[in-house]
Order: sequence, then structure tokens, then C-alpha cells
Amino acid sequence: MAEMFKLELKNICFTYPTNEKRQNFTLRVEYFSPGKCTAIMGENGSGKTTLGKLAAGLLRPDSGCVLYDGKDIAGLKLGEIGKQVGYLFQEPARQIFAPTPVEEIAFPLELRGVSKEEAHERAWEYLRMFELENIAENTSYTLSRGEKQRLAIAAAMVMEPRFFVLDEPTTGLDKRRRGILSDTLHSLLGRGVAILLISHDRDFSSSLDAEIRYMDGGGFSDS
Repeated sequence: MAEMFKLELKNICFTYPTNEKRQNFTLRVEYFSPGKCTAIMGENGSGKTTLGKLAAGLLRPDSGCVLYDGKDIAGLKLGEIGKQVGYLFQEPARQIFAPTPVEEIAFPLELRGVSKEEAHERAWEYLRMFELENIAENTSYTLSRGEKQRLAIAAAMVMEPRFFVLDEPTTGLDKRRRGILSDTLHSLLGRGVAILLISHDRDFSSSLDAEIRYMDGGGFSDS
């Protein structure tokens, strides 16, 4: 069972250039507990992806702070954050770098000191879980978008994060594979991992018994 994980986004303000305009928003404090899924929904451009990247430490706020268990992540390196938080990009190709799927999953384990043999054993477990074993040694860049999506999720999940941010994880997945993903995420929730799900898929969010929050670009409103 994962230890309790508390995430706070306190008085956040983040500004970024987007062509000819700048966008700003401030977020209230939110609390994501272990074994709980919180789904963030909203219109395109409302700030959902930005929120996820702020929560995962991939972006840093202009003002306010992001706290993990009361500790400001401004003082943490990205590698330290990565030991606690998993992140799935909306475009999976952006986070796949290894030449083959089996190496993609095994490599981060080896970086943490897991032996090559054990890392590959665990990689094969996740390849089978996501029905990727038949392409385990194919060239990664030749995979379909759906295969890259499943591979990126598997590579993030193998690290067993305490907190997991998923940005539109069902994109490119058919109904059966959305069911497989739902079952897998239920397993993570059962082990006490907190999940922040950014999604337009209300049915999928409901399958995880997620608390659904609606983001309007300046905070949250009732769903």
C-alpha cells in the first residue's frame, strides 16, 4: 500500500506566451488522496494540461507554490520529483526514446539500480499487461499511435509512482483496451496510488469512480 500523498496547488498563477496572447489563471488548493482518482475536465484551452504539468513539476509557477506533503517542489530536482510522480503526456511519442518497447520499460528501472535481468522481467510483465509482447522488440518509432500510447503508460506505471498524472490517456484506445486500462488503474488505486486524470471522457472517468472537477481557466467550478 502506498504511503499517503498530499498534493497542494496553493494560490497558483502561471503565465505563458501563446503566439499573440498570454493566458493567466489562479488555482485554489486541491487535495488528492491515495487510492483516489480526481478527473479534471473542461474546454480546450481551459488549462487542464498546464495544471497537470504544474502538478508533476514539469512547469513551475510564476507565483504561488506546488507542495508535495507540505514541501515546496521548487527545491526539488526533476529527478527527485520523478521518484514520486508519474506523468503521461497527451502525445505519447514525446516521451518514447528507447529503440524498442522492452528497452523503453526496462531502462528507467536500470537507472534506479535494478539489475538488467530483473528490469527486463518486469518489463515483460507490463508488455503482457498492455498486450505489447508481440511487438516487444520492434522499432519503437514504427508503432501505431495506440501502441505508443499503451507503451508510454506502461513505462510510467512500471516505476510505481505514489501519484500519477495522466493527460487524455484513452486517446487512440479502442473500447476493449480502454477497459484494460481502467482495470489496470483500478489496481493502482487499490494499492493506494493517487491519480489525477485529465480527460474529456466522462464515461472512463466514471469507471474509475473519479471525483470530477470542471476547470474553467480561472479555477474550478462544479461539474
